[in-house]
Amino acid sequence: MAEIHAGSCNCGQVTFSIKGNLRDIMACHCSQCRKQSGLYFAATEAKDADLIINGAEHITWYSASEAAKRGFCRTCGSTLFWKHNELDRTSILAGAFDRPINVKITEHIFCKDRSRFYDISDGLPQYDGPPPILKTP
Repeated sequence: MAEIHAGSCNCGQVTFSIKGNLRDIMACHCSQCRKQSGLYFAATEAKDADLIINGAEHITWYSASEAAKRGFCRTCGSTLFWKHNELDRTSILAGAFDRPINVKITEHIFCKDRSRFYDISDGLPQYDGPPPILKTP
């Protein structure tokens, strides 16, 4: 039986659950993630068919580019999702889960855009732009 992973925004207006596998975490250091979060995004990913969102009416979707949108709770402002417009999977911010998830950061992307007040020194692969191969769960 597949494990169920649950999470929510800070105020609890939006909750979600995923029945299925999660991708390992990518840390994205692009300027949009940096500006939205104050540092960088750490996100896992699940197939859309495995993701159930309750309180979707409390989500505001911001079209961050022609290719993708970002979902956040309009009540508390918690950033929850990143969604490519043409893919059947959604990235979920790793910090939004209610309990620790059994995945780890495996790579850093868009490192060229990172803030210079911190170093990436964990020895994991670093890419100036997107990862060379997008992984699916």
